[in-house]
This record gives sequence, C-alpha cells and structure tokens, in this order.
Amino acid sequence: MKNQQDADVIISGGGPVGMGLAIELGQRGIDVLVIEKHPSPQRVPKGQNLTQRTMEHFRAWGAESELRAARTVPAGFGIGGLTSYGTLLGDYHYDWMKRELVHAYYGADNERLPQYATEDVLRARAASLDSVTLLTRREVRDVHEDAEGVSVTVHDRTDGTEATFRAAYAVGADGSRSVVRESAGLTQTVFDHDRLMVLLVFQSDTLHRALLDKHPGKSFFNVLHPDLQGYWLFFGRVDLEGEFFFHAPVPDGEDPETFDFQGYVERAVGQSIDMHIRHRGFWDCRVAIADSYGSGRTFIAGDAAHNHPPYGGYGINTGFEDARNLGWKLTARLQGWGGPELLPSYDAERRPVFWSTAKDFIEKSIETDREFLASHDPATDPAAFEAVWSARARGAVNEVGDFQPNYRGSRIVAGPRDGAASAKGAHSFTARPGYHLAPRALPEGGTTHDRLGPGFSLIALGQASAAARLAEDAARLHIPLTVIESAAPGKEDETADYGASLILVRPDQFVAWAGDRLPDDLDTAGILKLAVGA
Repeated sequence: MKNQQDADVIISGGGPVGMGLAIELGQRGIDVLVIEKHPSPQRVPKGQNLTQRTMEHFRAWGAESELRAARTVPAGFGIGGLTSYGTLLGDYHYDWMKRELVHAYYGADNERLPQYATEDVLRARAASLDSVTLLTRREVRDVHEDAEGVSVTVHDRTDGTEATFRAAYAVGADGSRSVVRESAGLTQTVFDHDRLMVLLVFQSDTLHRALLDKHPGKSFFNVLHPDLQGYWLFFGRVDLEGEFFFHAPVPDGEDPETFDFQGYVERAVGQSIDMHIRHRGFWDCRVAIADSYGSGRTFIAGDAAHNHPPYGGYGINTGFEDARNLGWKLTARLQGWGGPELLPSYDAERRPVFWSTAKDFIEKSIETDREFLASHDPATDPAAFEAVWSARARGAVNEVGDFQPNYRGSRIVAGPRDGAASAKGAHSFTARPGYHLAPRALPEGGTTHDRLGPGFSLIALGQASAAARLAEDAARLHIPLTVIESAAPGKEDETADYGASLILVRPDQFVAWAGDRLPDDLDTAGILKLAVGA
C-alpha cells in the first residue's frame, strides 16, 4: 500500500463495535485491518436488545436480513420486557421498554438476539468486503503515534511472536480494559457502585413453562426486591428451548465461589425450578467514561470509551452509534473531503450522549427504584403501593419516548449553540439540526430513508434550483452528495411533517442543516463546509 501502510485504519477488537466500524469503513472503500484475540465469538448471551436505531445501522451495513434470520427466539414470539415486584412470578408486574411506541420515528423494527449471534452476522458481512482483513488469535500490545500515522504492535497468541503494522489511524474497540486507551494516555472517570455482580447462563424447563403460562410473549424481565436497594434481578430468554441468562448483585458478605446461586435464582423466581448452570461470570457494577474519546490519530469506541451496568440495553447500541459516527468522519478525512474540525467532533458529540445515558437513564433508574422500594410495601399499605406502581407503569412508557440521543450544539451542526449533546430529547418528525432524521413517506412511493445515500443526502421538496446549487458546490468540494428531489408537500403528505423543504442529512442519518431557503449571508458551500468540519 502507499506510504508503506498495511491499512488505512487498524481496529483493535473484533467484537460487535469493532466489526461494525470495520464494515462502516470498508463499505466506503477504506482499507481496514482488525486485530482480534478470539478465533470466534464467545458464546455468552449478553447485549441482546437491539434498538430500532441499531437496526438502521444493520440496514446501512447490508446485514439486516441476515441478522433477523439469526434470531434465536421465533419471529412470532414477542421480544418485549416486563418489570415485577418481589419475585418474577409475583402478582405485581407491568410492561417495560416498549420500543414499539417509537417505531414510526425509525426506518427499521427493533430486534433481540444473543450478542454472539450478532457477532457471527457482522463477521460474515465483513468477510464479504475485500477492504476488510480480520486477523484472529492476535492482540494489540501497544500503539505509537507519529506525524505520518500509527504503529501498532501485535502479539500472536499462537506462536508468541510480535509484528508491527502501520496505518493512518488506530481505533480501540477492545473493551473496558482497552490497551489502545492506555497506550494513547486517555484517562477515565469512574463511578463505582461497589457491587460485585454475577452473570449466570442456565437451562430450566420449569422456568420456561412457568413464564409461558404467566408472561407469554415476553423475553426479558427485571425483578425489583426491597433487599437489593434498586439493583435488579434481571432475567432474559436466550431462546424458546429453556435457556436463560441472569444478572444480579452477589449478596454482601457472600463468597461467590461457595454461594448457592440456584437458591438465589429460585428466590428471585418465586418457586423451585430445575436448573443447569452452564456459565458463571462476575463483573463490577460501575460507570466509567474516558475523559476523551480520541487523541491525534488514535480513537476509542464502545466499552473502551464507556462502560456501565447492562440495564436497559443501552451498551451495545451506544457502541454501534459510536462506530457509525466515527466511521464516516474517518472516511472523510482519509478521502480528503473532511475538514480539521471533523474528527474532534466525534468526542464532542458522542461523549456527552453517554454521560446523559448513564446519568439520566441508568443511574436515575437505580436511584428511583431504590427510593420506591424504601417507601412502598404492598404488605403494609397495598392501596398506596398500587397507586405508585400504576404510576411507574405509565412512566416506563415515557422512558422509551424520552431516549433520543442528539448532537444539539455540535460544532458541525447548523443552528444556535444554546445546548449540548444529550441522550434526552422528545421524538419528533420535524427535521431538527443535530437530531436523527425520522423517515417520512414520499408521494412517489417509498420513504426518505429508502433513498438516503452513503454520503450526505439533500432532501429537496419543490426546491430544484436550490438543490442544483448545493449539488454543484458538493461536487466542487468533492463531498459525496445524493439529492432526493420530490414535490413540495401538500397538507396530506408526510414530508410536510419535516417543517422544512431543504434538509441536509449526514452519512449517519442525523440532520446537519434544514430550512426553506438558502441563507443570503452564507453561500451554499458554507453550509457544506460547516457539516464536514471545514
């Protein structure tokens, strides 16, 4: 390769985030080398809940149908969640995380399957791209950066040898103990909950049948118990053949090596069950975030950048969004159409979103549950308990609608600098700079999402002249732009919901600029230059 590089980008870590980023880059013609220590995905069913937004990524990566085909729970069986009080099979329960309530704002349905099945699909898709090379049984030991690029030292776990590879950029998607993060000197802020958590994977026909009778069509369950002070007893189906996973805090003072985990699970269920444990692992309950997501030519994504308890299915989905955001920006710089402000915007956009996710959703949930459990008991005051329980059920619906990651105030998004990126925001069909574009039906058929291009896209509704001007400037600046022309919307047309007739959409489907006319004081090239960090 030119400049004696082995790749344009080297990614440490071939898990879901690393492979998602490799596909994002590889589809754009970027040569990628992925270094992964495991020859195949580890068969532990974590990271199961994939949001509608994540499924938009898989559609863009050309792997949506393959992912849905890998589902371990049949398509006719529900993938929703449920919250119970006291025990899994107790009398008090309500639906939780009803993602179908925000379906209309996204271009794909949500999905649920074990992370290893997701990784299988990603590896297969990456293998179909000539621009992506995956080296397994190897791990990154060091990353050294200079003015020309990065040198990555790789250890071969088979024969013990080491080799050095060169690239323009390096990305660590190598987990919470990231070597890349350490090599780049990126520090972390950690909020430790001082709880040791257990992950069990087990087989139980009794529990399978009991849940089919009590809670048909549900796939994951969190149990609130007063003794646990807001921390969950969390169950999830792996399949419809009796395999489950279970997350919970190890009781204080107990030795995890001798503790009776079957008895613990049975108390959480509310009855005795048959139970064959096939996996047992432990992790520390904490929230950690890197103080920067990148330095120079080295970046981090996924668990290497942020880590939190697996409550609410935020982790893997947040990592995929990192990959989508960073991928097009690295491409723009490597292909010469991205400006100097573009890569710094990765940290400025993605890090505040994680802060908000951790504080406004995950930790807030633990605190709210703790306060509820300390204040209400159906055994002492059932009327008061049931009133608050009903209110919580309504609030669980609102939580899904309130989770809307956005880049308001980003340096590469048009509009006032009067806010900051956040995970909180109301869903809307209005095209708002810094927010995800919702799909709307076009009068000629299909939706706006169906016609978005791999680069920037311009939705022009009855604005042929303005569209031509922007297209000319994009061509001159070598910025890839797909123009989506349609008629000016009538009152019954869904595109009227956008509230603008010109909408510039980024490669990651976020709105960069929207309006009804091109500004008089800013040439059209200025709009494009802002969006690419120039």
